[in-house]
Amino acid sequence: MKLDRLIGKIPGEVAVYGDTDVEISGLCVDSRKAAPGALFFCTPGLHMDAHDFAPQAVSKGAVALIVERRLPLDVPQVKVEDVRTAISYVAAEFFGNPADKLMMLGITGTKGKTTTSFLVKAIMDAAGVKTGLIGTVCSMIGEETIPNRLTTPDPIETQTLLRRMVDAGMECVIMEVSAHALDMHRLAGMKFKVGAFSNFSQDHLDYFADMDTYFAAKMKLFAPGVCENIVYNVDDERVNNGVRALGRKAMRIGIRESSDVYANDIEIGERGCSFLMTWHKRFRTTISLHLAGIFNVYNALMAAGICICAGAGPESIRQGLESVYAVPGRIELLDTGTPYRVILDYAHSPDSLENVLKAVRDTARGRMIALFGCGGDRDRAKRPLMGEIAGELADFCILTSDNPRNEDPMQILDAIEAGIKPTGCEYVVIENRREAIRFALNHAGAGDVVVLAGKGHETYQDIKGVKHPFDEKVVVRELLEEMGD
Repeated sequence: MKLDRLIGKIPGEVAVYGDTDVEISGLCVDSRKAAPGALFFCTPGLHMDAHDFAPQAVSKGAVALIVERRLPLDVPQVKVEDVRTAISYVAAEFFGNPADKLMMLGITGTKGKTTTSFLVKAIMDAAGVKTGLIGTVCSMIGEETIPNRLTTPDPIETQTLLRRMVDAGMECVIMEVSAHALDMHRLAGMKFKVGAFSNFSQDHLDYFADMDTYFAAKMKLFAPGVCENIVYNVDDERVNNGVRALGRKAMRIGIRESSDVYANDIEIGERGCSFLMTWHKRFRTTISLHLAGIFNVYNALMAAGICICAGAGPESIRQGLESVYAVPGRIELLDTGTPYRVILDYAHSPDSLENVLKAVRDTARGRMIALFGCGGDRDRAKRPLMGEIAGELADFCILTSDNPRNEDPMQILDAIEAGIKPTGCEYVVIENRREAIRFALNHAGAGDVVVLAGKGHETYQDIKGVKHPFDEKVVVRELLEEMGD
């Protein structure tokens, strides 16, 4: 495709240097992966500036550059106001604007995005709508599963996925939309049939300056022209106030009858919950959900609201919700064959850890043993908060490593320990996560519940820049086999 065609929709001031009648055969943001015929994007970043690596990209065959400042290189250059925004528009054009051929459903929020996305896909599938998924755990094209690195991939990867979905006959896509992606303009120019806001609580303050900045980033999904319909959790005060301030008609979900879609007669059990779902003055249907916890009632209501806006009927909603028995790494009950339960969950923020532990607490017949840590190079303020929450809710805590990244694991654990000590909860510190899990399994008794929090679907530990294989499902199975010998 010619360069002049690719740059036609980039917003803002655009200056062209050199001949744009050059053929582009690929898009590239990493100079090391540049190939002959590539268009290289010189993206400025927090730690490095890709403008500095443009010569390397050109030496590998890049035939044109998208820049924010002109470079002394003898190739065509397109100077734009924001390279990140330009990537989104150029990538969409390069892959034939696949999002325009799909019903795009987007969900943002601090937690619940993954579970809600899986529920939406199940409902739309039940409605006979071929649906793809892009999210934290993976992307799905029909039943094909593709691993993801980010909750919302970079624009080139996103457009590649959407193109594949169109070619595979998908009609609809449910996408988890992260605050980072919105802040970095990864979805610039994309239009959503539905934009949904699940909830809001502390997270990612290593990246965002404060909670207001974090919230403002999420609200970009609901900017004029970005989404046609809005669905939001009216029971979350911050979300409610933010969406109402837009002055737009929106669908409210919650467990209060003042909501448009609401639940009552809620019964929470060890392996799921049931409730009566009502769409105000339209339909009522009893849902038997195979996912535990009141927050999964909210996830189900959110999924229903999204799918109502997408055209799904009550029977498809019921069938879809009841067809999901587990979501990878989200209150996932492992098949251990032990007299105690082992539950895997991705909870890695104060609010998500509190939700999971409360959900398990409500159904625990014995002790609740919470094993968790905090990620390195991330929001440090949440560490003592998570220690305090676990200490207040669990009967016994095991503090261990999560993804320490470039930090000293023991310094992270010291910060968590500062929060748990005042609670008086009994705890141990075992930095090695495998040994910590061994300790938990060895000390759990009949009726107890072991909650392994923080890793969820992840299959690695990030230590000093190296991702070491660490799949907790595999680790638990191996340890139980060792203990049985």
